[in-house]
Amino acid sequence: MGHALCVCSRGTVVIDNKRYLFIQKLGEGGFSYVDLVEGLHDGHFYALKRILCHEQQDREEAQREANMHHLFNHPNILHLVAYCLRERGAKHEAWLLLPFFKRGTLWNEIERLKDKGNFLTEDQILRLLLGICRGLEAIHAKGYAHRDLKPTNILLGDEGQPVLMDLGSMNQACIHVEGSRQALTLQDWAAQRCTISYRAPELFSVQSHCVIDERTDVWSLGCVLYAMMFGEGPYDMVFQKGDSVALAVQNQLSIPQSPRHSSALRQLLASMMTVDPQQRPHIPQLLSQLEVLQPPAPGQHTTQI
Repeated sequence: MGHALCVCSRGTVVIDNKRYLFIQKLGEGGFSYVDLVEGLHDGHFYALKRILCHEQQDREEAQREANMHHLFNHPNILHLVAYCLRERGAKHEAWLLLPFFKRGTLWNEIERLKDKGNFLTEDQILRLLLGICRGLEAIHAKGYAHRDLKPTNILLGDEGQPVLMDLGSMNQACIHVEGSRQALTLQDWAAQRCTISYRAPELFSVQSHCVIDERTDVWSLGCVLYAMMFGEGPYDMVFQKGDSVALAVQNQLSIPQSPRHSSALRQLLASMMTVDPQQRPHIPQLLSQLEVLQPPAPGQHTTQI
């Protein structure tokens, strides 16, 4: 993990003694920016995520995000190429150099199809779901939960394989809440770090004495599956209309009927969207079901995304 970084000439930077050329901006969030850069040593494109750090806590959180990446070497979890901290007067920028995925995110794919009046096929959904579950399985096996799974946080590789990104909201999988103060602290944290329309019901109103576990990710996965099936998340419109998502998620989800989907896929979705987290399946259970449902390997009368 590198710490040496300098701006050498207009449009180029050096990270870990390698020079990168700025190509264009890719996007920006509240306190972060993502640029497309080209490695002059290898000709490959990378995404450079720059996080503005106003306080020591911001620097610690950026370092923690980098540390989360280094925990994994998995085809369905985004690899961190390099990390460094850059001083800008009294402030700092944390830089995460990441692989660039030209196909963009799962949400880009869903919207591209929707614009043409199309949806992902069930075979495509099942393959994507399997890869996402394998990524989550690896995260949960290390004792963590992603906590912000959504279609915009899932990249698509050249072969259509899903890759989980944005590990900045990851925290310990199993949280024992003992008292109202801890419950409120966790609830406030979730309000800031877990996207509202993909947030599990138990994080909206955290009970004073309870256990929050990695099955918050299973709920979010159900919302992702719903978006793959129907072109939008189950609570996206609730949020956009200004209605209460917190109230909506307390009721069992009504799944629209569609001839595109098998009863097995609908049952899988219903199990993920179980309001009571103790009745929600764990990822290994879902993987067992998914492996049975998988379509034939590519090349055997299947369509790639």
